[in-house]
Amino acid sequence: MKPYLDLMRHIRDHGVKKEDRTGTGTVSIFGHQMRFDLAAGFPLVTSKKVHLKSIIHELLWFIRGDTNIRYLVNNGVGIWNDWPYQSWLRETGGDKDLVMYSPEWTAQKRLFIERIKTDADFADKYGDLGPVYGKQWRDFGGVDQLAQLVDDINVNPDSRRLIVSAWNPQDIPVMVKSGLPPCHSLFQFYVVEGRLSCQLYQRSADVFLGVPFNIASYAILTLMIAQVTGLKPGDFVHTFGDAHLYLNHMDQVNEQLSRTTFPLPTLKINPEVSNLFDFVFEDFELQHYQSHDPISAPVAV
Repeated sequence: MKPYLDLMRHIRDHGVKKEDRTGTGTVSIFGHQMRFDLAAGFPLVTSKKVHLKSIIHELLWFIRGDTNIRYLVNNGVGIWNDWPYQSWLRETGGDKDLVMYSPEWTAQKRLFIERIKTDADFADKYGDLGPVYGKQWRDFGGVDQLAQLVDDINVNPDSRRLIVSAWNPQDIPVMVKSGLPPCHSLFQFYVVEGRLSCQLYQRSADVFLGVPFNIASYAILTLMIAQVTGLKPGDFVHTFGDAHLYLNHMDQVNEQLSRTTFPLPTLKINPEVSNLFDFVFEDFELQHYQSHDPISAPVAV
């Protein structure tokens, strides 16, 4: 994972301080690219433990076209909870009384998530993030982009149009209200000599918290699509617009950069699955993952 650690170090040492939407403040650079050979190992960060369960469930959630956090919270995944919770607080006036990340705010969030789990009507109203990734991947103006992508790879693997976009200008105002416009906004596949590669363009990247998830998620997606199209895995190329470290993550960044790394693990995928939309969580098995302890940090909402 040297390319990832080098990026974090470069931003820390050479980035420019910049204000941001959340009011937290960042150190930022613009324009960067990393490349990972998926045949050389599964690119999961080892200098801190990364919760692969959350990554797999989130990816399956995207692929099924879901945009409501109820599926995620029912599977023990909380990575999207802060956005609908904070939106609910604003809508009900609770944001005026609760300081974000205070003990009272956290306690109220637990109650909010429990109600998402147990009250379907409440979840329908307050758990939906709007037309975010899953909606755009599976229904962009009536087009199922993922299904079309798999068909195109099978029929015309040399195509330069193997693209899926989550950035839909028409829906951006709706996403802003209930969640977040897509950060990983467009990805393209490339087939050569029987190998499938993927390049992601990420307009905005929380490099300490989010990027390890993004690398692993798109690596898994590439492995899945390679399997169902009869191809071998190639490279995952990660291209950034605004790549940043939040100012309240700098102690955690320094801690991570002081650590050694371990050999990359492998990800075993059930070879019996031949349809992208048939994968379930149990079809994935992480092997030989050795890592340091996790490092927690607050999400900027």
